[in-house]
Amino acid sequence: MTHLIARRGFLDEFFNDVAPAFYVKPLHSEALPAQIRVDVKETPEAYTLQAEMPGVSKDDIHVDVEGKLVTVRAEVKQSDTQTEGGKLLRSERYYGAVSRSFQLPADVDNGAARARYENGVLQLTLPKRVAGGSQRLAIE
Repeated sequence: MTHLIARRGFLDEFFNDVAPAFYVKPLHSEALPAQIRVDVKETPEAYTLQAEMPGVSKDDIHVDVEGKLVTVRAEVKQSDTQTEGGKLLRSERYYGAVSRSFQLPADVDNGAARARYENGVLQLTLPKRVAGGSQRLAIE
């Protein structure tokens, strides 16, 4: 589920054709995709997830794992400023958030889960929780 509003529409093309110099698109209109692109792989021991999140700071990424449910959320805060001789000519800001939730086939062992973020890609290693099984108890 995403809460971003698309900034392009039917009238954008019309204004570009009629008055291209008058209509200026925001600089950060596509700073974060409408949906986080995710690849999930399964091995007998764990799930591996790779999510593309370019331009996002590591501190603005939040991952929640509860049983089989995994939620990845990212917030983007970008700003540009140009000045010429102390006079501000342009200032643009972009703030947005996007999240993605999905359910895995098996519960995740939260204690052994790992996350790493490098070069715009978040990589999660989510070991499967070992189902009950039998365990021999020592008799005291």
